[in-house]
Amino acid sequence: MTAVTLGIPSVRGVPRRAATPAGRPRPETPLLVDRYGRVARDLRVSITTACSLRCTYCMPAEGLPLVPRDELMTPDEIGRLVGVGVRDLGIRDIRFTGGEPLMRRDLEQIIGAARTAADDAMRALGSAEHVRIAMTSNALGLDKRVDALVAAGLDRVNVSLDTVDHQAFATLTRRDRLDDVLTGIRAALAAGLSPVKINAVLLPETLAGAADLLAWSVAHGCNLRFIEEMPLDADGRWTRDDVVSAADLLEVLEERFTLTPAGREDPSAPAEEWLVDDGPATVGIIASVTRSFCGACDRTRLTAEGTVRSCLFGNEETDLKSLLRAGATDDEVGDAWRAAMWAKPRAHGSDAVELAADAFAETERSMGAIGG
Repeated sequence: MTAVTLGIPSVRGVPRRAATPAGRPRPETPLLVDRYGRVARDLRVSITTACSLRCTYCMPAEGLPLVPRDELMTPDEIGRLVGVGVRDLGIRDIRFTGGEPLMRRDLEQIIGAARTAADDAMRALGSAEHVRIAMTSNALGLDKRVDALVAAGLDRVNVSLDTVDHQAFATLTRRDRLDDVLTGIRAALAAGLSPVKINAVLLPETLAGAADLLAWSVAHGCNLRFIEEMPLDADGRWTRDDVVSAADLLEVLEERFTLTPAGREDPSAPAEEWLVDDGPATVGIIASVTRSFCGACDRTRLTAEGTVRSCLFGNEETDLKSLLRAGATDDEVGDAWRAAMWAKPRAHGSDAVELAADAFAETERSMGAIGG
């Protein structure tokens, strides 16, 4: 195991105030800063636990328990939280996740509410900066809704696709729907949602087909990113011995392609990039297990029930939806959100000074319930 030691940077140019109960003073800043100097500017919003696939690493065969409709955030509530996040907390990127976002019949209303709130917030700040609104989807049915989603304000889409082999796809997802996924991807490209990013979880059963997936992505102008599997499976079967590492993947891909390291597109981006056959196409690898990047994490997450999770592996959640429904002001909601993020763990749900790169705190929720 490789130990990861994360420093404790300070937020420049802001004074500190009285110490928190945890013993470390929080800077006087409206931003979503944590005790280790990281600032969250990327908001992930899960809007459902329902999904049209049953990927073995994400959901049990019967699916996850559905959140009752009255416990889900409404489009207006999502819009209000987006407005608070952008105007008061420094959020600049928003991505909707699930489950599968397309399972929400009111997805267009959700995107529209977020777009209006983000644009209004930036105007209130006197800024012409565009807040990006994206979605992570399996693309099933996207061809039927993509035009309306773009009209509502969607800028980009990430598509979860682990293989282009029909049998492997059917086995992995427990559904024979690969052709429908590919149709959805083509529709996203035609609608101008570029770059379309393909997210592929690295698995032993799909490693042999990784080069085929990369070839398909390059041929169709998609940006492929492979992701090391983390222990967020619903069945709790994850073991370190089964993890396909970035090194394993590179060895397979380099049998077919020339890969040249290209670094990261920005310091907080989780994916390391390689040029494919001298470019311009690239392939990314998110080595979430073997090469921890927690020290640069800039994400804050809302679950479908409207609770803040500061870390994928931190089980503490702060209920913002209940504050909204109880009549809280935007300032009160913002303060609760800041407090939740101030308590963010150092890495993988732990505050240990040194943590093995492949060590994770045990989480009570799977990825399908948390949101990607």
